[in-house]
Amino acid sequence: MALQRILAVDDEPFNLEIIEEILEDLDFELKTVESGKACLGVVEEFDPQVILLDVSMPQMNGYEVCKAIKANPNTQHIIVMFVSARGSVEERMEGYSVGAEDYIVKPFGQGELKAKLQHLSQMLKEKDVLAQQVEDATSTAFSAMANSSEMGQIVNYIEQIGEIDSIPRLAAALCQCLKGLGLNCNVEVRLEGQKHHFATTGICSPIVIELFEILHTKGRLHEFTNRILVNYPWLSILILNMPSDDQEKHGRLRDHICFIASVTEQQLLAILTKRKLTQQREDLEAAITMVQGKFKSMISLLDKNRQENEKVFRVLQELFEERIPTMGLDEDQEQFIYQNVDKAIQSSVAREASVHEVRAAFHDIEEDLKVLSRRAER
Repeated sequence: MALQRILAVDDEPFNLEIIEEILEDLDFELKTVESGKACLGVVEEFDPQVILLDVSMPQMNGYEVCKAIKANPNTQHIIVMFVSARGSVEERMEGYSVGAEDYIVKPFGQGELKAKLQHLSQMLKEKDVLAQQVEDATSTAFSAMANSSEMGQIVNYIEQIGEIDSIPRLAAALCQCLKGLGLNCNVEVRLEGQKHHFATTGICSPIVIELFEILHTKGRLHEFTNRILVNYPWLSILILNMPSDDQEKHGRLRDHICFIASVTEQQLLAILTKRKLTQQREDLEAAITMVQGKFKSMISLLDKNRQENEKVFRVLQELFEERIPTMGLDEDQEQFIYQNVDKAIQSSVAREASVHEVRAAFHDIEEDLKVLSRRAER
């Protein structure tokens, strides 16, 4: 469903007026309130899809309001975009730790806010489609695993990914495995200069992508509230719903996640290695084809030259046999000429053997190249 209803919350009426002016030409239903309590009072009835929430408000600040929204099963699905005059990493982390999906810093331009809302509108459409696809795809895959142990699911995942050779399929299997452990996750894969994002819900929110950008080089493990982020060189996994009320289960799942991330990282390396080997094999096969063509052309040219030489000598021999008896030469002179002509012809015939030797040598080289090609396929 596209974005239709927006709730703006700010204790400064002037700021609300600015938001109204920016959004007046867009097809959104906008409602404004001037406090956190007022927001909580209307949010269920109005049922917005996005809340533009000011951080710095008296009595009840934006973080507290967001916590309350995300703690309520009836409102936890609503996208919260914080609006703040401050945008440090710490404040963005705080915003994300209470459940916000995006963050915009005042003063913002008209185009910036519109672009973010239009992006969220598209995200809502894709999320509905992908959520259904994920539900359909995973229901069958995990029905047999419903009663299995956590380790059983991990072993199943490890056995499955050995046959996977594409990033999207590997990410889908990873998300399914973590979902089978009861975990909601976001994944970033960094491979060959590109970044790929995946999530159990189908779409990574802007603030999640921003966190990956900020933290993927800042250490192996980050934990905040009920979230955990695990980093490897090519892979980052963000878990959104760690069991904070059960420390034993929390620790066990954390170990599982780190192990799964490590295994997935190795499979990414295997995929990359296979791609390189495939490219090398294709390059080698192209080189073999080119060399074979050159060999055949060269042998054909040698054989043609030999045939032309032999033809010339045969014609010359016939000419000498016809003319010499009429030249008045003595027998020794005739024998001398016949012997030299015969030597020249024999030399031409010998070249045919040389051509055969060259062809045999080229054949040996071709066989060696085929052996190299077969080795490259292994």
